[in-house]
Amino acid sequence: MPLYEYECEVCGTTFEQMQHFGDPPVRACPQGHTQVRRVFMPAGIIFKGSGFYTTDYRRNGNGDGKDKSETKAEKKAEAQV
Repeated sequence: MPLYEYECEVCGTTFEQMQHFGDPPVRACPQGHTQVRRVFMPAGIIFKGSGFYTTDYRRNGNGDGKDKSETKAEKKAEAQV
């Protein structure tokens, strides 16, 4: 269930209310005033996994899309052969 934040326009009290998506909005603040509005807050977004950081796209400058660690590993493997 989402947690909604409300603010009373009369006394300025802010309060939170857990409600289902289909529930009607709260019509009164805890002090009994009936001029209440829902406060919209930005949603917290968490990106997980690869591809979300600038370091995931770092290029080594030669245009092949491989980072420096891959290039060093390849050079080391070639030297051993």
